[in-house]
Amino acid sequence: MERPPAPLTLLAAAVLALAGCSPVAGPDTSRTAAASSGATTPAPVTENDPLALESAYERVISAVLPSIVQINTSTGLGSGVIYDTSGHIVTNAHVVGRATDFQVTLATGGAPRRARLVESFPLGDLAVIKVDDPSGLRPATFGDSGKLRVGQIVLAMGNPLGLGSSVTNGIVSALGRTVTEPAEAGSPGATITGAIQTSAAINPGNSGGALVDLSGRVIGIPTLAATVPELGGGAAPGIGFAIPSNTATDIAGQIVKTGRVTNTRRAALGVTVQTVAGPDGRPAGVGVVGVTRGGGAEKAGVEPGDVIVSVDGTRVPTTQALSELLASLDPGGQATVELLRPDGSTTTVTVPLGELPTNPSG
Repeated sequence: MERPPAPLTLLAAAVLALAGCSPVAGPDTSRTAAASSGATTPAPVTENDPLALESAYERVISAVLPSIVQINTSTGLGSGVIYDTSGHIVTNAHVVGRATDFQVTLATGGAPRRARLVESFPLGDLAVIKVDDPSGLRPATFGDSGKLRVGQIVLAMGNPLGLGSSVTNGIVSALGRTVTEPAEAGSPGATITGAIQTSAAINPGNSGGALVDLSGRVIGIPTLAATVPELGGGAAPGIGFAIPSNTATDIAGQIVKTGRVTNTRRAALGVTVQTVAGPDGRPAGVGVVGVTRGGGAEKAGVEPGDVIVSVDGTRVPTTQALSELLASLDPGGQATVELLRPDGSTTTVTVPLGELPTNPSG
């Protein structure tokens, strides 16, 4: 279901909104990265001909669009990428929302096909669905997002505003961004690490589609677009974000193999928290509401009532800031945590990091 843009501070100027699902009544209502079986990859651009780039666009679009589908729920639509010949399709968790049954329309046409939810991973905003009839599906080729370079030309493919099989172009604007989605119904506010920033236009309905390089490899899953509060929440042109393909294929591979996410690859302190305000009413830290028994925080002596002020020297005034920082750390490591005790004293403890569960309580 398409939701109105929800604000989230981004560099103090723009905010992020889920690219999401377009309303059904839109304009057109009628983890190791590897090549999937049956995929077709066009040759890289090597020509010096003035028309080489245009020809490359045409080749890539022709090769990849058949692997991009439209996903309809009872309330909206989004996009998906065909993962394998068995009928698995990768998309965003916020595209599927709370739905478990879907209608999938292929870019090559034909009647919509029924699909069901295999598993949703809201913490990473990824999900896998599976169509009942996989005949004729053409899986995409997933590239290695770890080899991306800023400045590479990319194409975003999906169904923005319900306009099926649409393509926009741009470049990789930046790599390694950490962005947090707005928490809304059906979406807990996923923190995406290593996000790809792109200038390719991403609009409602693009979510779950493909960000593709000129070799025809899917290197990201478009997910977020920036908006500007000063413009009434209007789009910030040229600022969109995609989940790296290496992350998408890792999570999708786990779901396809076991039916669930077995390793989130996210660090956790082992606490339930909430943002606390200082005397001036501004966020001043992360209050510990509960401590997981046997978790790293308990072992380090963290107790309910403590306020986490910083982690590894970086201040964390809000739960969002804490979540983004922890997302950059690895389970099995450790973090130095500065605490403000209820009596006003401060202390620093070393917390062994555990793994964030699929459905964490904190």
